[in-house]
Amino acid sequence: MLGPFVSIEDVPSRYQFVHVVARRARKLQGGARPLVAPNSRKPTRIAQQEAMAGVLDFTFVKGAPAEGEEGAESSERE
Repeated sequence: MLGPFVSIEDVPSRYQFVHVVARRARKLQGGARPLVAPNSRKPTRIAQQEAMAGVLDFTFVKGAPAEGEEGAESSERE
């Protein structure tokens, strides 16, 4: 478990953070109960609030560089 985070700037990998939040938001839409006292009715905002509070169990893994970064391969052919 990571967090709590003060701001999005503290998150090690924004891509993975968004992925975790999106998966949690889908669970909330499916009927899961919020793990924090929500400030919003929107599932995405609630999931983000949960992740920032550090109540979601997730870890960031170091992987291949994102597209556009040095060393990333592009699937486009010229």
